[in-house]
Amino acid sequence: MKFTIHTYGCQMNVRDSEAVEALMLAAGHEKAAGEDDAEIVIVNSCTVRQKAEEKAVGKSGNLIAAGKITGMMGCAVKRMGADIFKRLPKLHFAVGPRAFGLIPKIVADGKYPVLELGEDAVPMGMDAHTETSWQSFVTVLLGCDNRCSYCIVPDVRGHEYSRPAREIIAEVSQLAKRGVKEVCLLGQSVLRYGVRNKAWDDYAGEAFPRLLRELSAIDGLERIRFTSAHPKGCTDELISVYRDCPKVCRHLHLPVQSGSDRILAEMGRRYTREEYLAAVKRLRDLDPEFSVTTDVIVGYPGETEEDFEDTRSLMQEASFDNSFIFKYSPRPGTRSAALLDDVPQEEKERRDQVLLADQEARGLMRNKRLVGTRREVLFEGPSKRKADRYSGRDGGNRIIVWDRPEDCSGDLRLGEKLTLEVIDAHPQILVGRPV
Repeated sequence: MKFTIHTYGCQMNVRDSEAVEALMLAAGHEKAAGEDDAEIVIVNSCTVRQKAEEKAVGKSGNLIAAGKITGMMGCAVKRMGADIFKRLPKLHFAVGPRAFGLIPKIVADGKYPVLELGEDAVPMGMDAHTETSWQSFVTVLLGCDNRCSYCIVPDVRGHEYSRPAREIIAEVSQLAKRGVKEVCLLGQSVLRYGVRNKAWDDYAGEAFPRLLRELSAIDGLERIRFTSAHPKGCTDELISVYRDCPKVCRHLHLPVQSGSDRILAEMGRRYTREEYLAAVKRLRDLDPEFSVTTDVIVGYPGETEEDFEDTRSLMQEASFDNSFIFKYSPRPGTRSAALLDDVPQEEKERRDQVLLADQEARGLMRNKRLVGTRREVLFEGPSKRKADRYSGRDGGNRIIVWDRPEDCSGDLRLGEKLTLEVIDAHPQILVGRPV
């Protein structure tokens, strides 16, 4: 049967969808050219924000109405459980984020409706990959035990589970043999790899830095990235890996959420403003060009103007290379959902715009410092905005574009490494020319 997958949400969902695609192909199904051509459509859902969940539910309803065999997977399924069939009575199957490996069997059986939540199971087929790219996501840590007050992820993705290091090393080795140049290691709080369960049979030190060192030794692999991080994991051992292993990219996505100690305590983030800034300093002491990006929530319940200004000043002091700003919205079942959502929507919008404007200025300032430097990039193809330009990323995850030559007879291969000199800077991108 022909199938297609619609994915909403984070990189974890993107990776899960890729695994399901690989499992469906291995089971003898065919990837459809598009939705109209598909007999089976699987919607991979997100529930971090209500809007994302509604999009997935709405899409599934439209597919059911069009007569498609429709399944939902992912975080929204786990949150809603059996209630999903009240929202979508004709949905054929629904599987949680730790049960996606069952989808080929569910389709083969054809006995609908089916609900599989997976609980804290380790998904089958986690190492299944398609063969379409020079980049690949690799999941190393499932679930989350941080229990931040606003976050529903621990409820929908379950307790932390660190995959055995030997499995990850074998998986990345196979990817490198197939031509993958860059891997991104995924975990909700990836620096906690090996904390809840043993990841190494013969090692009692910090598990994640050891994993990075082992992966750095794999022939053919050019770059290693990982996301997302927590300040508590920015240890001396991690810094030593950045220093010793050039394949580990000097970029860290380090969500801060707030610059107010009071709000951070309310959120249950387990660090102070001072501790967060100390983590950033350790990275920048190693390399002033080290790229640090972050997530911030504005309008958390009880956030005052003073709290907001604390966030604004922290962002300036940390000098983030990029920031992703989110307006607070309560999620059912989280601790913060019981609090009064007392910051007016208009004020959330204002604070959002203030931080975005600050980041535009800050991003331009940091990028201008790179004009005249040489950056090593991996080629990603034509620029998304201008077809007459090429695009790639440096080790700091910065997008660099350059003019496509008129003679493309010796065109670049995707993932090919080249050196560019930066000749211009914008808040979000750099402009370069090949050296």
